[in-house]
Amino acid sequence: MAAIGVHFGYTSACVAVFKDGRADVVANDAGDRVTPAVVAYRDNEQIVGIAAKQGQVCNSANTVVKVKQVLGRSFDDPEIQTHRTQTKCQVVNREGRPHYEITAGEHPEYVAPEDAAKLIFSKMKETAQSALGSDVTEAVITVPFEFAHVQKRALREAAEAAGFHVLRLIHEPAAALLAYDIGQDGGESGRSHVLVYKLGGTSLSVTVLQVSGGIFQVVSTHTDHSIGGESFTQALAQHLATEFRRTFKHDVSSNARAMLKLMNGAEMAKHSLSSLGSANCFVDSLHNGIDFECSVSRARFELLCSSLFNKSIKPIRPLLEKAGLSTSDINKVVLCGGSARIPRLQLMIREMFTDVELLSSAPPDEVIAVGAALEAGLLIGRDGLAPEEESATVDVSATDILVKEVDENGAEVFTVLLPSGTPLPARRHHMLSGGGKLSSLCLEIYQRFVPEQPEKLAKIILRNLQHREENHNIDTVVTMKRDGSVNISCGEQSSGRPEVISIAATS
Repeated sequence: MAAIGVHFGYTSACVAVFKDGRADVVANDAGDRVTPAVVAYRDNEQIVGIAAKQGQVCNSANTVVKVKQVLGRSFDDPEIQTHRTQTKCQVVNREGRPHYEITAGEHPEYVAPEDAAKLIFSKMKETAQSALGSDVTEAVITVPFEFAHVQKRALREAAEAAGFHVLRLIHEPAAALLAYDIGQDGGESGRSHVLVYKLGGTSLSVTVLQVSGGIFQVVSTHTDHSIGGESFTQALAQHLATEFRRTFKHDVSSNARAMLKLMNGAEMAKHSLSSLGSANCFVDSLHNGIDFECSVSRARFELLCSSLFNKSIKPIRPLLEKAGLSTSDINKVVLCGGSARIPRLQLMIREMFTDVELLSSAPPDEVIAVGAALEAGLLIGRDGLAPEEESATVDVSATDILVKEVDENGAEVFTVLLPSGTPLPARRHHMLSGGGKLSSLCLEIYQRFVPEQPEKLAKIILRNLQHREENHNIDTVVTMKRDGSVNISCGEQSSGRPEVISIAATS
């Protein structure tokens, strides 16, 4: 049997297949191992991938880009409003949900983001099945760690609509670790810390994970949507526009069509500069029929992007400090995301982690898909291992579980008892204190899908408390089972009369 791993990114998608005990990324029909996550609508057809991206210059109003940004969100979400300013394809409000207004045919059509995502997943499925030569639907899909529950559900539904049987959604940092077989060796002992550095097309994500006995636990994470590979492309495109103005005395910086052409040329040059010392950029009929050709050296590119490179690695040290770690506490650094290919950026990270193993042997833009395919192989149980050697899949908490208290100033204070990613089953004690003159105390338990606001799960009121000189001490025990159900027991230490409540798992 075979299985599929799909990494659906903000700007590109990648698919890997698991077969005969190994996972490999497969190329699409254009021969590319990474497919642009772009959908173009023309008359009665939809085009996905490189052809859609290349045709964006002529068909930008009917080309959907960065659809992952809007999946599962309401129209009023600030991310939707930001997305509307960044795309030439009109985004409109239909019953509180964002839809793309497509004007390619005789009448306008309204396309839901999930339908555009479905077409990209269909392209990934078609690519994988062409390589396998058979109809395979079992797949593991990766999601960013910061994705809310509704976004994960929307991504899953889009994949299922494309014909996938989604075995599991797996966080991108965990997939990166699986690709390098971190934590999967039964001979490993003790705890280690791994930093996953992901720099994709539109976002930077840095995550510190603790690895212990094959279990991955997120210690701290940071995501920044203001920096990514497109930032470097824009800087290079602006440089090319300056060179064009210097040579031909024409300013194209305010010409959207010309700048889109320069962005496409700059992106190809940027990719070449990851392996070559210089790259040639040629744009046909950039302005008033003038062809533009310019050579860019890697040194010039690094100079243009030096401040952006500094911004890209700036979050690492504060993140480690937040986790109570130093660079010497990190055992491995895993690079992923297409922009992690940039040699200068790799050098800066190496200089920060001088004695730490930097894992970049697998192409950074493919490594997450490989990890997803390996997870899919484990889940279908056909990984070629003997039964006694099979790796166990550990259930973890999908949400933060919190208790709400009121401090002496009357302010609400939330305390996280079970952070998301906690291996299950799990059990936590918490002591709730209140004044001895109080006759009742209220305990409230919340859950939180990061980064959403906490929502109340349960409220327990302890009544008829005896007046006493010292504070009431309420011993609270919160237990979460493997299926996600929560059991709460609380009672005053001296009375020994606990109140118990159980909450079924939410889907």
